[in-house]
Amino acid sequence: MKRDSKKIIYLIKNKKGMEMVQVAILVAIAVAVGLIFKNSILDFVNSIFGNLNAANF
Repeated sequence: MKRDSKKIIYLIKNKKGMEMVQVAILVAIAVAVGLIFKNSILDFVNSIFGNLNAANF
């Protein structure tokens, strides 16, 4: 039982695990924002490339 409590304390204090959770949350937020604004992002990118093509860039 004592070993189990030490493992739990180690996992709670482990900073690498928290960093991975933070990265996973940020990736999930980025994907969600991308899905929500998908059409707006595509319209923006298409207009930029359309302007570049029209200017013979």
